[in-house]
Amino acid sequence: MAAALRDERRAALQRICERLGSSGKTPRSAGAGGEFVVKTVVLSLAIFAALFANAGADFENANQKFAAGDDKAAIADYEADVRNGSWSANLFYDLGNAYFRAGDAGRAILNYERALAIEPHHPEAQTNLQIAREQSRALEMTPGAAEKYAGVFRASTLAVAAAVCFWLGVILLMGRRAIVLSIVCFIATGVCAWALWTQENARKGAAIVVSENAQARVATADTARSILALPPGSEVVILQERGEWNYAALPDNQRGWIAAKATEKVRL
Repeated sequence: MAAALRDERRAALQRICERLGSSGKTPRSAGAGGEFVVKTVVLSLAIFAALFANAGADFENANQKFAAGDDKAAIADYEADVRNGSWSANLFYDLGNAYFRAGDAGRAILNYERALAIEPHHPEAQTNLQIAREQSRALEMTPGAAEKYAGVFRASTLAVAAAVCFWLGVILLMGRRAIVLSIVCFIATGVCAWALWTQENARKGAAIVVSENAQARVATADTARSILALPPGSEVVILQERGEWNYAALPDNQRGWIAAKATEKVRL
């Protein structure tokens, strides 16, 4: 069914292209120029619609393969959607489920985290993330007090609140009758901006351990003394990248070097 939908979209796109190019004439007047612009816009929209339909068909195919128990093929299709930039919380959630069922707890947790980065209150992703962590015994970073308070609201909510408070403060200040209230609005704007910056900074270097038997070490060598064993799915924060090694903040307020191939960043 998905293949038939994709073929139908492509055929429709081809018919549009043939109709737009059938005249073969160069516009010579204002009317012709306007018609050329309209054709260009229609063609662009048609191409976008076809690409969107293909992405939706690929996602549907991946879901069908997952439902049929073909986890390897489903993962390949989901990952193709990720590479194409068709990101959504549900895409990463489904990819996490496929990895979890395939026995790859590290990448399952990674994709649940990516789903929650897009939609922080995705209930299924939250539940499955907790289950995957418990089964893999993944280590978690301890968030600071500032990060806890800043994470209470979604980034989109904070952005809207900051804009509303700012413009309300401007309006009140122009009226010169509620200066104190306008100052309060500007302070609220600053608080929202601080919370947004804290959320952004906290996610910037966040990464998940995806390899088995990963070790954090005191130096950039496999023979260096191990600081901490990191089960798949453990959280770290990349502080510095140096070739094949990353210096990272670790759970339990430690720091050490981890092989770059052992982790993947939550942010793509």
